[in-house]
Amino acid sequence: MRLLWKCLDKMRCFRKRSIIPLLGVLITGLLFLNLFIEDGYVLEEDKRQLRETSTHQLNSERYVHTFKDISNFSGTINVTYRYLAGSPLPRKKYLTIGLSSVKRKRGNYLMETIKSIFDQSSYEELKEIVVVVHLADFDLAWCESLVQDISRKFAHHIIAGRLLVIHAPEEYYPSLNGLKRNYNDPEDRVRFRSKQNVDYAFLLNFCTNLSDFYMMLEDDVRCSRNFLTAMKKVVTSREGSYWVMLEFSKLGYIGKLYHSKDLPRLAHFLLMFYQEMPCDWLLIHFRGLLAQKDVIRFKPSLFQHIGYYSSYKGSENKLKDDDFEEDSFDIPDNPPASLHTNINVFEKYDATKAYSNVDEYFWGKAPSTGDFFVIVFDKSAKISKIKIATGTDDRQNDILRHGALEVGEKLVGTKKGKQCTSYITLGDFKNGNIEVQDVNRKIAFDIVCVRIVVTASQKEWLIIKSVSIWTTQPSSQ
Repeated sequence: MRLLWKCLDKMRCFRKRSIIPLLGVLITGLLFLNLFIEDGYVLEEDKRQLRETSTHQLNSERYVHTFKDISNFSGTINVTYRYLAGSPLPRKKYLTIGLSSVKRKRGNYLMETIKSIFDQSSYEELKEIVVVVHLADFDLAWCESLVQDISRKFAHHIIAGRLLVIHAPEEYYPSLNGLKRNYNDPEDRVRFRSKQNVDYAFLLNFCTNLSDFYMMLEDDVRCSRNFLTAMKKVVTSREGSYWVMLEFSKLGYIGKLYHSKDLPRLAHFLLMFYQEMPCDWLLIHFRGLLAQKDVIRFKPSLFQHIGYYSSYKGSENKLKDDDFEEDSFDIPDNPPASLHTNINVFEKYDATKAYSNVDEYFWGKAPSTGDFFVIVFDKSAKISKIKIATGTDDRQNDILRHGALEVGEKLVGTKKGKQCTSYITLGDFKNGNIEVQDVNRKIAFDIVCVRIVVTASQKEWLIIKSVSIWTTQPSSQ
């Protein structure tokens, strides 16, 4: 009997010791299942890091209220916003541009940023955008003073529903005291970047249903002329391909484009890990966790950082995007297409990497006479201009030394993939490049295929840096 009681006592102790870690495992598992069940698969390294961070947070009592709020990642966060200027229109726009701003110790660039957004947009473009400014400072007197300036200068945009100014009250913020000091940052730096994550989370949460797409900007930015039209061309060229974040600037969280449907999860994600790392690092993890492994960044950049003084302590911030172009911007249309080649591809530098303004390229081993690189459009197109560049600055020998550019019609299927039945030569490559203007005036038919043909073998490998195609509106019947 004494032995039986000892066994029962051991079982009770085991249950007490195991119940807490078991609950932690179950909560963590349910959390990740709810967040990523729609996304197919998750990159293993990022998933491991996120699991470690999440497990740490589950062991802290101060995160209990946060987990209650974000148990449903597809829904919005429960925040009651103050409308400082304007109100949302019932009709969805194409693009929401989000800015979060706080009081700076030195300099303020918000008014200049808002002005640049509107000044660099045409009347037709203005119909498709809404700008949301989150005044995220807890100094309400500063917020009220600034919103008066905004209302005076941009009254007609506010009345037209193109500009909204909001504020999320301080009581909705999680604790900003006693935060983890990752990366040996000083306490005030950790507090600043942690609050900034929450600022953006509340901004994203507000913007969820305003438009089809969302562009994240900072409050000290200058825009390229007609940036919306350029951006729409890029989005159209990516139809049918999966992406989470498109980048139109290489700096921080400037010019990052999202589908609005992803904003609730991104908002929850920033709020969940607000004290772990800076916002731009979290954005990289979010992209990876939703299975976009590679950066998709377009050149030239559409946005430039103009702030000289940082919003953190007024320190100097001289970062500039050297890929930015303000006026001479002519981004290609690159209609949706499939690409294939019989040139031996090196590693992961496949044909599709040449067909966009993304900072990547096709790279193949030494091509032989008769080898080809073909772009087959999903739909026939009228083309105004074709421009193809080979080689790169650091590999100037890997150019197409002898080649021709052809266009074709009447698509058929072959063992080598889809091809056109007949082609017409537009010209020959010179020094690895070719540009043909007024294609629609030289070619009578709507084009289905664009083909690069190697006309002489070469020992050097071949980099096709970019294939750029501009289309024209079909002629009236």
